[in-house]
Amino acid sequence: MSLREQLQAAMTTAMRSHDEVRRDALRMAIAALYNAEKTARRPLTDSEDLGVLVHEMKVRRESLEAFRDGNRPDLAAKEEAATAVLGEFLPAQLDDAELYALVAQAIREAGATSPRDLGAVMRLLAPRVKGRADGRVVSERVARELSAPGATRPGQGG
Repeated sequence: MSLREQLQAAMTTAMRSHDEVRRDALRMAIAALYNAEKTARRPLTDSEDLGVLVHEMKVRRESLEAFRDGNRPDLAAKEEAATAVLGEFLPAQLDDAELYALVAQAIREAGATSPRDLGAVMRLLAPRVKGRADGRVVSERVARELSAPGATRPGQGG
């Protein structure tokens, strides 16, 4: 079953069970997929659908932070619930060890030796972590690994 079909089925279930928070979060995700498809003027691939859902999660997280900073716990709670609902449809998130291993592999493959090589490493890494890790976190990890002076490069022993 495709991601879009899963979202649609979950929304139907939420509607039948009168779960308004879940229903609204799923409706917004489905609407975002529909809008992205209209913008592209063609049906989206499963990978593109995932990208749209990842973007929606990012927007939700940013809204959540803004509501918390703005002392709006009511709206923050709503965004947090919506984020939890959408998170159910994303692939399992990478833990630190898995992310570290992927970063180390991409650095080796790119032959990266300095922070200037960040772009090359990220080009290799982005498709591998899509939907499974926040891009900002991945970028920060790569930058930290590339800028550590004299530090042991990932995969070169310890």
